[in-house]
Amino acid sequence: MSTEITATGKADNELIAYLHSPTAIRSRCRQLFKRAVAGCSSHFDCDFKQLTPAADYVIDVIRSEYPDLQIPFHSRWRHFEAGGVARLQKLDDLLAQFSKQERAIAKFDLAIISVLLDAGAGSNWYYYESDTGMGFKRSEGLAVASFHMFCQGAFSTTIGDEASKVRVDAQKLQNFTETELIHWFQIRDDNPLVGVSGRLKLLQKLGTVLTAQPQFFGTNPRPGNLVNYLIGKVKNNQLSAATVFDAVLCSLSEIWPGRLKIATVNLGDVWHHPDVSEDGFVPFHKLSQWLTYSLLEPLQELGIEIIGLDELTGLPEYRNGGLCIDIGLLKPKHPDILRTSYPVASSVIVEWRALTVILLDQIAASIREKLNMSTIELPLVKILQGGTWTAGRKIAAELRADGASPIQIESDGTVL
Repeated sequence: MSTEITATGKADNELIAYLHSPTAIRSRCRQLFKRAVAGCSSHFDCDFKQLTPAADYVIDVIRSEYPDLQIPFHSRWRHFEAGGVARLQKLDDLLAQFSKQERAIAKFDLAIISVLLDAGAGSNWYYYESDTGMGFKRSEGLAVASFHMFCQGAFSTTIGDEASKVRVDAQKLQNFTETELIHWFQIRDDNPLVGVSGRLKLLQKLGTVLTAQPQFFGTNPRPGNLVNYLIGKVKNNQLSAATVFDAVLCSLSEIWPGRLKIATVNLGDVWHHPDVSEDGFVPFHKLSQWLTYSLLEPLQELGIEIIGLDELTGLPEYRNGGLCIDIGLLKPKHPDILRTSYPVASSVIVEWRALTVILLDQIAASIREKLNMSTIELPLVKILQGGTWTAGRKIAAELRADGASPIQIESDGTVL
């Protein structure tokens, strides 16, 4: 159920704009971090003796994955080539007849739809790719599945040749069915996917939102038309990452299921914690930032320079958060924390995510110091890729047979 809160002390619009900013994410998360450092957290202690081992562990992973330290962005595009298969070449071949801008629009279509379908698959689901005979789980499985859906026209209403169907249309999303989702994601009793109904509602709501906002998505609405809006924000051939993030939040905030609201505005990935001053709001915008990171490369292919990368934050999800616990940076105060499943809105999960945001900044700073690299040379988006996300998965596999998160989350398929 959504909860509507009347803000005090600031005009509603000012508070909404603030909670949609990376500044607010770090500021509110830092409040909980300072409490944890002071020993005042109800759920976690911070052990800074583990910061150097954490940085060293991540550096070892980076050097294993990227020996030359030429690290790409942490984005959905990495997952599309899971298993070392050059799937993106297939996409480029399909789009070869289109202009550069049309190709960017199509890639936005794919990235947006795939990221929105990426919120946690659970440990039991996998996707079997008949072309290669490979099976993929978790994020890679969701990416490969959505890639094939897109390339085969699952999101299109267009009738024509194969290339013309490689798009996402608002009307098709509104009419998308659970039967289709079950088919495309190969869901069976012995292959269950977490949050099916949540993903379906997200797709359908996206279709409605696209139609309602021609200023972002055009009169022939598709998510990729956000490219045209962002081109209008380019100055001196530069575009800030924060501008892309703001566009994502402003245009897509209404797709999220009922959560906290100010007046009638859905705040999205924003939660409440009793130890945060003023209004208690703690914003994360994990999927929106992940999506922003995933939209930058198609913009770069248009020759646009992306600036201000480190204004955005690290992603507070279970791989980065799991790394902080598994490496010993965060220590649960009560053993039940590692034995109980929690809803996303619980104070345990909100606090875990908040501490993760700040610790990722600290891990990144330590890594840069050890590698003698600047924020320009090694922005956070590359450290996540190189990086903390991969390290989180690696250490989870070392510690638990199923490689699951150290803390169990009751996911609705729309957050983590």
